[in-house]
Amino acid sequence: MNSRFLRNIFETKKSDMKHFLSIIFLIAILAVVFSACDDTITNQDIDSKVIPASNVSFGEYIQPVFQVKCNNANCHNSRDRAGGLSLDNHAETTSDVLIVFPGVPDNSKLVWSIEGRSTSPMPPVGWPPLTKNQITGIRTWIKEGAKNN
Repeated sequence: MNSRFLRNIFETKKSDMKHFLSIIFLIAILAVVFSACDDTITNQDIDSKVIPASNVSFGEYIQPVFQVKCNNANCHNSRDRAGGLSLDNHAETTSDVLIVFPGVPDNSKLVWSIEGRSTSPMPPVGWPPLTKNQITGIRTWIKEGAKNN
């Protein structure tokens, strides 16, 4: 074989290898960046978030609690609707006045359940319970009109 031919093959392979390694490096960097952007809220995260005593925002405080504590697989999400209830968004959460009675938390089945005063206390045994602050926050949100804020 001609030495020039071998040198061309070697240079081509070397160039391909650099290109390949550059792509691998780029993929690794992107993986790190995207994993750092994970916005998954955990039970620990939600339990450490303090809900204020007034002006409770559904989007900032209540929906994240429902998302972590209630919308688990086979529970109160739009697909499974355990007990006929979805807590995936404000419209579904407030669609039945028997579940959430705006302005009157003591007339809301949701409050009865999370306080353990119903035949179906929530969350069920074995699932992480709501904190006292979360229960009080949900009561306050309902008392303030169960607004989509």
